[in-house]
Amino acid sequence: MHPAEIRTVTTEAELREIVPDPPRPIWDKDIGRIDEHARTIIAHSPFVLLATSDGEGACDVSPRGDPAGSVLVLDAHRLALADRPGNHRADSFRNVLRNPRVGLLFLVPGMNETLRVNGRATLVSDAPFFDDMVVQGKRPRLALLIDVEELYMHCAKAFLRSALWDPGTWPDRKSLPTLGRIAKDHMGLKDLSAEQIDADLAVDAATNRY
Repeated sequence: MHPAEIRTVTTEAELREIVPDPPRPIWDKDIGRIDEHARTIIAHSPFVLLATSDGEGACDVSPRGDPAGSVLVLDAHRLALADRPGNHRADSFRNVLRNPRVGLLFLVPGMNETLRVNGRATLVSDAPFFDDMVVQGKRPRLALLIDVEELYMHCAKAFLRSALWDPGTWPDRKSLPTLGRIAKDHMGLKDLSAEQIDADLAVDAATNRY
């Protein structure tokens, strides 16, 4: 495709020529606090996406999973998200130290609507609420304390279009490469087979989950 064939949008006025302003209720759906409905969704969510960016604006989205109810609602304006063992890159945490603004997207299996939360995060190494974040006997070493600034529901259209929760739309896992195969190719690991990498990853997942 030739660059001249790509028509870019560079101003909000141009954007609004294509996407009209939404009805007033769409702007007003942000309640800026954790109400009883948000509490219920957070309590049932085992999976949340955490969006961060560094001081230069480079973005990152990290998946976070725990048993439902592990994200703590401390009050109407604060929640806490525990850290669990990972790859030690600490991309999200390094970003938060440079830029505290974060975005969260809470998913509940089988529910097509999602809960969106935006706010400011503080990286915490200990607090009384860490005792309430113990999973399988493991207390987290770090957590994000998030001051909620925006909170609203997102409609079901993305999930309805994707049919994400419908197993009939899922691809055969065998048609996709394993993480071991991907890692071997991405990292140029000539001395390890994809099968050995997959085996090592399986052991790590089973023994270093919390």
